[in-house]
Amino acid sequence: MIRRPDRTSDRGLSIALTHVLTIGITTILIAMLLLAGSTMLDSETERSTETALETVGERLAGDIDNVDRMANDSDDVSLVSDRPRTVANSGYTVTTLSASDCADRAPLLDDSNPCLELDASSADVTVHVPIRVDNGIETGTSVSGGSLEITYTGGDIEITEADR
Repeated sequence: MIRRPDRTSDRGLSIALTHVLTIGITTILIAMLLLAGSTMLDSETERSTETALETVGERLAGDIDNVDRMANDSDDVSLVSDRPRTVANSGYTVTTLSASDCADRAPLLDDSNPCLELDASSADVTVHVPIRVDNGIETGTSVSGGSLEITYTGGDIEITEADR
């Protein structure tokens, strides 16, 4: 008579081992999906912040151009430019830079025109927008985003925070 080994104790072990392996693999896959999703969300947030800052900068540069053109006909010009206080849930600052500073900080810009530097506070995003003015602009000033007043009083164009 051939005697078979007793395998009744192995059956319960293989079911438990299968469940443990399934749970382990599922946990690893879910963790990888969450990690990839958070990385994608961060990059999309930075991209939307950059796009929003570029839009704000272009509109602000257009308002500065309008003041510059009106300044050719008048001695005193003032314009309030209403811009959002935050972009992509982040506050930002606007700094006017000289032409040489623009060329140093933004290599794609040449050193013939000054520019605006828009810097988001809670995201690592900085955007440079060139501006062209005939009357000159006060450089080195920094203001928070929101309602900004662009003034010309016979000297250079100046950007300050509006009283609103």
